[in-house]
Amino acid sequence: MATWAFLTLQDGASPLMEQLIFFHDHIMLILILITVYVGYVLSTIFFNPYINRYMLENQTIELIWTTIPAVILIFIALPSLRLLYLLDEVNNPTMTVKTIGHQWYWSYEYSDFLQVEFDSYMIPTNELEDSSFRLLDVDNRTVLPMNTQTRIIITAADVIHSWTVPALGVKVDAVPGRLNQASFLITRPGLFFGQCSEICGANHSFMPIVIESVSTQHFLDWVSSSIENSPDDWK
Repeated sequence: MATWAFLTLQDGASPLMEQLIFFHDHIMLILILITVYVGYVLSTIFFNPYINRYMLENQTIELIWTTIPAVILIFIALPSLRLLYLLDEVNNPTMTVKTIGHQWYWSYEYSDFLQVEFDSYMIPTNELEDSSFRLLDVDNRTVLPMNTQTRIIITAADVIHSWTVPALGVKVDAVPGRLNQASFLITRPGLFFGQCSEICGANHSFMPIVIESVSTQHFLDWVSSSIENSPDDWK
């Protein structure tokens, strides 16, 4: 089980990621079949000292091994184009979150709520609790409601970063002076970890992302407590 988990992708927590996993498995099946067949043909030819000349010079065989790869490419291209369209499409969002990449931390602004914004830093190793994850946990998690269409607007304040959460199927560059966006829906509660996927400087590997998916009521309670605990000059 551990070996299989190492060879596969993370469990999907959004419909987009589930489609990405399905496409990955689809391509892997095709690659395995091609590899097995080509390996069988090459081994047969290699260990057979008497090769039939029709195997090397035959128009029918040439037509087959030209046509079949073209058909295989069609079976790969069609679901690939569909998936690219789904990843680029932004549905009508229920809520919007803006994230800004800095050297080397993330800041978040909940655009639908006043005074809900914070910075998210990685917790140093010497301050970790026993239940925390080294180089992955942050002091302020990004709390989002599950089963809610969420749009995230991404930019950067200094250099190019990349906001990436594999379990959600989201990987968007944060470019200074430019707003990029992505849309996702979280289908289950839990913690989902990500990291900056762009080499953005010396501490590139020390700006993780933690998404905490909760129920809608829990999220509203968190928003209320965040507003109550915000600095006086924000109120």
